[in-house]
Amino acid sequence: MKVSEKLTETLNQEQELQFDAFTNGTALKLGLKLIELAKQGNKSIAVDIMKNGQRLFYHAMDGTSPDQEHWIRRKSNVVNRHFHSSFYVKLYNESKKRSYFDAYSVNPEEYAVHGGSFPLIIKNTGVIGTITVSGLSQEEDHQLIVDGLRSMLHL
Repeated sequence: MKVSEKLTETLNQEQELQFDAFTNGTALKLGLKLIELAKQGNKSIAVDIMKNGQRLFYHAMDGTSPDQEHWIRRKSNVVNRHFHSSFYVKLYNESKKRSYFDAYSVNPEEYAVHGGSFPLIIKNTGVIGTITVSGLSQEEDHQLIVDGLRSMLHL
């Protein structure tokens, strides 16, 4: 699949995967769903769900390392800055054939343009937080979130 096709697909996911409302209980259900999906695939991940700056869910499965927290923070910083998934921002900069770090004058210690952080979006409101997975390839991290959101939203 071409970068332009992946960009369109990722943008469509962001438009499709939006909540009517999102409570602390929703965060718990979503976090547990993402862990369940990882277990089904025999994968080991860390999951972080933030809403309005408050961590509502965090779990690191056996087999993860403290590095996952560093990746989660850096990937979610991208979402918080651009209101798009970190995978979308990565693909967007690839399509422009430019370095994200040069284009936005940001520090790689603070930002990671790798798939795995997705905006937590409320319909008719906008982005209110992040859903971030770390531990797999960036495409797999992103896809796990998409699969979990589709399951939660019954799509």
